[in-house]
Amino acid sequence: MDSVFITRRIPQKGLDLLEDVVEKTIWPGDLPPSKEQMIEAVREVDGLLCLLTDPVDAEVIAAAPKLRVISNYAVGFDNIDISEAVRRGIPVGNTPGVLTETTADFAFALLCAAARRVVEADRFVRVGKWQTWGPRLLLGADLWGATLGIVGFGRIGQALARRAQGFQMKVLFTDPAEVQILPDQPGVLRQVDLDTLLQESDFVSLHTPLTEQTHHLMNQERFALMKPTAVLVNTARGAVVDSHALYHALLDGTIAAAALDVTEPEPMPGDFPLLLLDNLIVTPHIASASVTARNRMAVIAAENLLAGLKGERLPFCANPQVYDQV
Repeated sequence: MDSVFITRRIPQKGLDLLEDVVEKTIWPGDLPPSKEQMIEAVREVDGLLCLLTDPVDAEVIAAAPKLRVISNYAVGFDNIDISEAVRRGIPVGNTPGVLTETTADFAFALLCAAARRVVEADRFVRVGKWQTWGPRLLLGADLWGATLGIVGFGRIGQALARRAQGFQMKVLFTDPAEVQILPDQPGVLRQVDLDTLLQESDFVSLHTPLTEQTHHLMNQERFALMKPTAVLVNTARGAVVDSHALYHALLDGTIAAAALDVTEPEPMPGDFPLLLLDNLIVTPHIASASVTARNRMAVIAAENLLAGLKGERLPFCANPQVYDQV
């Protein structure tokens, strides 16, 4: 029976598929295993099911001479050394598609909450500051008819654009590829370069993968291009935003507000300077945290793992070039 290491307990629907099929070891802690613990755990395994918080670099892969498949419980896979996996002939699975709508829902929720200062208002009430109704109390920004800039127009970016239609928002987007605007996206105005998007948008939502080109894509210079009334939302990857630059942009009024579901560093310590600001919302990377989405992710991750162990092509493979080597 093949042996697998699972770096955290995933939803039961995924584990049920592995029951009596593989010999599984599940990391018992809520926090991820350290690199040393990971290396020790993978020495004799045939398969690895990991999370995006688990760095699977060349050293970890080299420590597992029997490893035949890596299944990532995530859409992204920047935590895995893909080139090393390809070199070793190891397919890497991910879980695309299933969390598109769930993540877009959450991105739009953050956008609304930041625009209307929902979290700030909740804190205002809880600490006893609410004395009376006031005509200038906690004024926010309207979404209706505003311009939304979407950075990265893949599945999630396009799903967010569909939600914006209900608010009759005007949508700009930027993407490395030329994207055809579909008939069911009447509110999408045009594809523009990033600088134009930042200059014209009232709200900017990030949906780009983390690469060398997108690392700190939002930096001091880019924040300076935005409107002082603009709101930034990030549900992509934390390092797409330069946290130091964002702190100063929010503190100095370069932009009005931000809402982050992903951060740099992640997790963000409680004494981090950004967390002192009232015009920032931070959530703990929960954009895909619906029961339906997380269950489906678990099933796909398990199916990818089992396919790799059987020598079959993974249903969802992040490095399909590995099959070209056979």
